[in-house]
Amino acid sequence: MLGTAAAAGLLPNLAQSASSKRLKMKVGLYSITYLGLWYRGDALSLDQLIERAKRYGYEGIEIDGKRPHGNPLDMPKKRCDELRKRAQGEGVPIYAVAGNNDFSSPMPEHREAQLVYMRELIRMTSDLGAKTVRVFFAWTGVTAEPLPKGGGRYDIARTVWKTAHEKFSVEQTWEWCRQGLAESARMAKDFGVTIALQNHPPACDDYPDVLRMVKEVDSPNMKVCLDVGMMKEKNNESAVLTATRAVRGLQVLSHFGGEYEEAADGSVKGEAFLKPFLRGMAEIDYAGYIGYELCHPLPVVDGKTVGIEFAEKNARQAAKFMRGLLAEVNKELAG
Repeated sequence: MLGTAAAAGLLPNLAQSASSKRLKMKVGLYSITYLGLWYRGDALSLDQLIERAKRYGYEGIEIDGKRPHGNPLDMPKKRCDELRKRAQGEGVPIYAVAGNNDFSSPMPEHREAQLVYMRELIRMTSDLGAKTVRVFFAWTGVTAEPLPKGGGRYDIARTVWKTAHEKFSVEQTWEWCRQGLAESARMAKDFGVTIALQNHPPACDDYPDVLRMVKEVDSPNMKVCLDVGMMKEKNNESAVLTATRAVRGLQVLSHFGGEYEEAADGSVKGEAFLKPFLRGMAEIDYAGYIGYELCHPLPVVDGKTVGIEFAEKNARQAAKFMRGLLAEVNKELAG
């Protein structure tokens, strides 16, 4: 696994001061927020998601690559064409699809099944008119609590993943992931799509591992999805700026996620680490999307996980927060 300094050394050194360039990022909505997994209750349909994105002022949507939203089994070309036209007509185009792939399994049958999933996900992304598929090194999966409590949890799936890998080295797991990502990049090239590797565990310690993997795969169809919230040193401004400079020319997607409250004056406060990250994105001329995701276990009230109203509130306020933060950063950059 590479260290921060080694990762920064993969690319030319850049000026150490923040750029005065204008930030051109767009705010998107990642459909995991309304998948019906983390809150108690049903998912929104993709048509309803498009409506919510437009209502709350998002500039595009990212579709999660699993049921009930974006499993390729449910997305023939005709359905993709319908959704693409609907989203574009509402002014919230589909800018990405999020894969839930695991190329780390010790069982070759599992890895081969994941390649079939990835091939179909890339095909679906192309049919939707999007250009990017978010990918992982590995993915443990999630489980859902039975009703009436409802809601998702990570711990069971993480235990299964850890147990399956106990007899295998980190280097062996890395090689399985490398093989799967390299083959995915070749498939992406055939469809004119880019796979964006996220700094997300397991099998990935942090963004230096992403840069190492991108270098090893060495494909123009494999880029980076750096999410500052997943960084170990996200609260270290210098480390955040080092990371953003390291992904210059490679960054094609990003996310943010949290829970937000609107103050009496109408303002919405959020994570402090996002401001230096956005300044870094301005410095490297990143003009793509940063998508909101509500993707973690949610509060339990009176023995039941909160319902969709919790997701609605946070999706609405997250859009307001990020638009305000982008404007604030641009004002500071203008000096």
